[in-house]
Amino acid sequence: MDKTFLETYYKDLISLLEPNQETMDKLILLKDKMVSVNKKGLKTLIFGNGGSAAMASHFSVDMTKNAGIRCINYNEADLITCFSNDYGFENWVAKAVEFYGDEGDLLILISSSGNSMNMINAAKSAKKLKFSDVVTFSGFSKENPLKSSGNLNLWIDSKAYNFVENIHQIWLLSLVDLVIGNKEYSA
Repeated sequence: MDKTFLETYYKDLISLLEPNQETMDKLILLKDKMVSVNKKGLKTLIFGNGGSAAMASHFSVDMTKNAGIRCINYNEADLITCFSNDYGFENWVAKAVEFYGDEGDLLILISSSGNSMNMINAAKSAKKLKFSDVVTFSGFSKENPLKSSGNLNLWIDSKAYNFVENIHQIWLLSLVDLVIGNKEYSA
């Protein structure tokens, strides 16, 4: 029973990860946008909730340290609780974007469901502040509100949180290797 579950689980996950031209083109475009923003002395801001916040943190550190692209996440408990208390949880990311973002910056927002109001409101703030782009990573419904808020959207056709989060993690970390041209993954 357990073996059958795992075999099916991994086959389903692998089928979602199967490369397709649209996703690869979007990842390359995102890499180019991040490099361009960085060359202008600007930065990439990235946010998520829960597991997506952990991904945002991992990605921003690797992108900055390993790829030389300035990428910042805001996962400090004091900032989140202060802004949530003062502006409401649905607005804390929008406020962080307003306080720490600059015109021309790039914003990446991660939400498995695409229904997280704090991410949707952040997209609106970034557009008002004239960020270069709002990039979304989501899953679940193809017509989710976050995806509708971005101008470059990476969407995974699954309603399983762990599948969506795993694919987002792989896509994000592949961007780090794409920027640095890392050949470590080769056999």
